[in-house]
Amino acid sequence: MKISTKGRYGLTIMIDLAKKQGDGPTSLKSIAKDNNLSEHYLEQLASPLRNAGLIKSIRGAYGGYILARDAKEITAGDIIRVLEGPITLVEGIEEEPPAQQELWGRIRDAIKEVLDRTTLEDLRNHDGDKKQQAYMFYI
Repeated sequence: MKISTKGRYGLTIMIDLAKKQGDGPTSLKSIAKDNNLSEHYLEQLASPLRNAGLIKSIRGAYGGYILARDAKEITAGDIIRVLEGPITLVEGIEEEPPAQQELWGRIRDAIKEVLDRTTLEDLRNHDGDKKQQAYMFYI
């Protein structure tokens, strides 16, 4: 499974909004500038995130986007599924021999578990300081 820029940049949008939760709307322009990304591309990602009920748009001069729910209620899996589709590792797994089906299924389930267990709150609070206890992702 390969996560495309849609999933990666979608997570970037969501983590930025989580960091600013409670501060009012954040513009995609500021997120794009802070992360050196294309504002136009982020606009394309905001639409499916909004349609899925993960973010809300606020209109007006001081408008932008906010999280639709608390950061601890939104998982990385929610975001990846909206932007990338179902989490699959191998196409046509049903045609594989049983031992391989089991292996691919176990790997897929491990990936799903990590994505579904990791909340935006976890990602927001992870500062990357090597001296502190790092947040571990196990697959």
